[in-house]
Amino acid sequence: MIKFNYKYCIAAIIIFLVEVLIALYVKDEIIRPYGGDFLVVMLVYCALKSIVNLPVKTAAIAVLLFAYCIEFLQYVRIVDVLGIKNRALRIIIGTSFEWGDIVAYTLGVITIVLIEKARAKKFSTL
Repeated sequence: MIKFNYKYCIAAIIIFLVEVLIALYVKDEIIRPYGGDFLVVMLVYCALKSIVNLPVKTAAIAVLLFAYCIEFLQYVRIVDVLGIKNRALRIIIGTSFEWGDIVAYTLGVITIVLIEKARAKKFSTL
């Protein structure tokens, strides 16, 4: 089950760098909040698949549930409940719940599944 996959690792690194660039340089009301959430599920998925050999649907559902859990923790204001003051940690965990984030996570995971399906189809025809 545990198996390193360098392709997913490289994808995770690239997505992470894009996320950092968005966080540092994009100051809008669409790409930064929703594009970042759309990409973060892809980042987590690629990071997971880089170390664990799971079926696509299993990994995708696990990542989506994880994202939903984080959003729920934002809803209950977990960073305030735990008294977290560290700015970086507050940004990583998040401090506010938004339904738009749920939509972005869902669309990101749907995109992952569609990409993986297209990749599988491409390789099965070779």
